[in-house]
Amino acid sequence: MAARAPVASGKLLAGFQKWYYNMCGFNKIGLMRDDTIHEDSDVKEALRRIPELTYNDRMFRVKRALDLSMKQQILPKDQWIKYEEDVHYLTPYLDEVIRERKEKEEWMKK
Repeated sequence: MAARAPVASGKLLAGFQKWYYNMCGFNKIGLMRDDTIHEDSDVKEALRRIPELTYNDRMFRVKRALDLSMKQQILPKDQWIKYEEDVHYLTPYLDEVIRERKEKEEWMKK
């Protein structure tokens, strides 16, 4: 019985994550999770490092979302970004930028 508990709690957690993702609503205007990260200096540097095609795709999604928001509309349900399709395209670059910044800050303390 103990072996089943982690599986059940894992499924419950995954179900909650999917529910929460859909409740946030950004997917209904065509945005991915990484599109919603506040643009501070670290994020701007990470954006500078992503491939051009990825950057262009992001800009398309952001502009479309702004347009839909201005019109107070959402995309047809078949065009919503699904939880399973949402890719963390910016996160690896952002993690690297933050790591480099912290390393530089530590170096400057010496």
